[in-house]
Formats: sequence, structure tokens, C-alpha cells
Amino acid sequence: MEEEIIRYENVSVVFDGTIIIEHFSLPVCKGDKVILRGPSGSGKSTLLKMAQGYARPDTGTVSYRMHVVDADTAWTIRQETAYISQDTDIGEGIVRELIAGVFAYTVNRTIPYETSLNEYLTLFSLDETILDKDFRSLSGGEKQRIVIIISLLLERTIFFLDEITAALDSRMKQQVADYFLSHEDWTVLAISHDDAWYREGVRIIPVGGK
Repeated sequence: MEEEIIRYENVSVVFDGTIIIEHFSLPVCKGDKVILRGPSGSGKSTLLKMAQGYARPDTGTVSYRMHVVDADTAWTIRQETAYISQDTDIGEGIVRELIAGVFAYTVNRTIPYETSLNEYLTLFSLDETILDKDFRSLSGGEKQRIVIIISLLLERTIFFLDEITAALDSRMKQQVADYFLSHEDWTVLAISHDDAWYREGVRIIPVGGK
């Protein structure tokens, strides 16, 4: 039997008197690749945030490894998973120092990120000189790739991805999607309208709309 990682059970969300999500249920098992698809405002990002305890359903439950996501379990979940957003406002300063700061936290100090950093830069078509640039001076696509690289360096195997290829060109969209989808043991729950993610073996789950 496949290990269940996340389960949404009869989840509903109401905002300002309007039902945004209604009776949404979804099991996600280890190794699953799932894309949430729906119109803007349908609650897709809220569903991702629920899985890490950043948002709560008005009714229903969200579980992680068979435990309800709440204040007591959220910290453990965030240590085991990676949430990557299209919002690249993660800080300021020199890129090298920004990355080092992430791995200065006690929970990340034992991760030998330096050994993989240059490999990821090459994989996502970034020159090593970008490490000595001010993060704020980078293009939107460069910032997005740096954010993706930081998340990969954390060595997680469960990913929540929110439109992470929106700012990338078509070739890089394909490169990023290929990388995440090619790891059979990785569990990926993503939001994307980019065709690069839509392929055989990926489950497409409608959220809201028709």
C-alpha cells in the first residue's frame, strides 16, 4: 500500500461570505505528481498553504502523514517539505550571502549545500557570477531560479509548487518541470498553467470553476 503523504477531506473555505472551496477531497501519496488547475481566485494557493499549516479550512480537515495539520504538527511539516511560490521576495543582499543565511539556521546547518550549488546553477543555466550580485538587481526569471535552487538544496522530497515557472522562458519552463517530475520518489503538489507540467503520469485536479 502506498504511503499517504497529504489528504484533503471534505475541505471548504468561505471568504467574505462567498464559498471559495467547497467539499474538496484529495489523497496524495508518496511519489504522486499532482497539478491543481482552476481559475484565478478558486483557492488553489490556499490549498497548498493548508498543507503546511499557513491556512486552515473552515470545515473539513487536512492531514499530513495521517496527522491533522495544526499548530502542533506544522513545524515538523515545514521541516520535511518545501513550499516554492512565484513570489520571489525572499530578502535582499548578495545572492551568496542570502543562500548562506538560509543554511545558517540550526535546522539546516548539517546540509552540505555548497557541494550541490554549482551543479544546480549549471542545470538551470545560471553563471556562477550571479552569486556575487545583489539579489534585487536580478531579473524575475533569475530570482525565480535562485528560489528554486535554494529549495532544492534543502534536500526535501515533498514539494508544494505555486506557479514556479510563470516567469521563465519556454525552454526553462520545460527544464524545471522535467527536473521535478523525473524524480519518482518525490511527491509534488503544484499549481501551474504552463503546458510543460501537463504530461502522462501527472494527475490533473480541477479546483473551482467548470
